[in-house]
Amino acid sequence: MRFIHLFLAGYFVLVIGIGLALWQTGVFNHVAPIWIGIGVLAAVGIGIMLSVSSGKPTVTEEMQK
Repeated sequence: MRFIHLFLAGYFVLVIGIGLALWQTGVFNHVAPIWIGIGVLAAVGIGIMLSVSSGKPTVTEEMQK
């Protein structure tokens, strides 16, 4: 498995764990569902950006010339 995929999988596990903790403590009862959806979309976007930016760039023959 590539580093980017492993990083992204770990990030999603972290986000799911935080979401479950907030649900168990009752925080989601006081927040409108639209804001929960917006927060999830933002977390997914940040996770994708972090995993792509932390990946190792591949060097091809064209770039070496």
